[in-house]
Amino acid sequence: MQALTIDHAALGHLSLTEVPDPNLTPHQALVRIHAFSVNHGEAAFVVPNAEEGSVPGWDAAGVVIRAAADGTGPAPGTPVVTLGPAGAWAELRAVDTELIGRLPEGADFGAASALPVAAGSALRALRRLGPILGRRVLVTGASGGVGRFAVQLAARGGAQVVATTSDPANGEVLTHLGAHEVVTPDALKSVEPVHGVIDVVGGPQLVAAYDTLAPHGVLVAVGHSSGAGEDFPFGALFGDAGRHDRSLTTFFLMDDAEGLGADLEWLASLVAGGELDPQIGRRDEWGRTREALAALLAREVAGKAVLDIPGAAIPGAAIPVAAIPVAAIPVAASGL
Repeated sequence: MQALTIDHAALGHLSLTEVPDPNLTPHQALVRIHAFSVNHGEAAFVVPNAEEGSVPGWDAAGVVIRAAADGTGPAPGTPVVTLGPAGAWAELRAVDTELIGRLPEGADFGAASALPVAAGSALRALRRLGPILGRRVLVTGASGGVGRFAVQLAARGGAQVVATTSDPANGEVLTHLGAHEVVTPDALKSVEPVHGVIDVVGGPQLVAAYDTLAPHGVLVAVGHSSGAGEDFPFGALFGDAGRHDRSLTTFFLMDDAEGLGADLEWLASLVAGGELDPQIGRRDEWGRTREALAALLAREVAGKAVLDIPGAAIPGAAIPVAAIPVAAIPVAASGL
């Protein structure tokens, strides 16, 4: 099969090469990948540091071509969305069946591939906040992949959503997605208290967001896109003056994966029904993955970046990535 592999001597640390088909454990299904999405964390941390020759990639969608030997998971021919610690940027992928979600008939593989890390993290982090109906929830870095899903899902859950973005031009789209207030990070000190925070930025913005928590509030640290550390000033963690019993907890999706397949199915059904916008800001063919990763690092992608694999619909096809021009693949709207 063809796969994008880590090649630290190549431009962008990636090469499209022939590699052996995946070996399956009894609890894994074999999936032919139609599309995958790339995440900022993969661009910033995984690709530059991964083992030479390995196949990266967390998020992908496609069709099961071999069911798991232990009888779990979907049957061959089932369209699915998948998550794993690696292996998504390839024509074939071995996936644990607990990390597979079935897709509705006719679902867009590209839109589904945008879901696992970003929407899965947003959904499960929001659950860490407890009941949010009628409560105020702050989402930092709301214009990113996780943030856009967190805004939509929090609003769907009945929260009054406050969203932060460093670019005021994002205010209109965030309001469209369900934010009731949109502020810049510098304005956090004037935000009214919130019940919960979904933080995907880290650094000084996490510190400022923690200060907005009401008593019994919870901040969930989901991402660290700022690349900066946290320095809490003296007194920030005091429990007096109505600031008592506030919590800060960390989150990592792959350590909270039990039952994730069912969550992915539910999220995919929302996308298929037009109730959840995957916010695809860039869509291309997989021969341009390096460019997509560079665009993510440069903050040029509004939402998610999705790559399609030409010829994936034909089992056993070996169509070179140059066979289908980029212009022939539709680019999804930003959701505005």
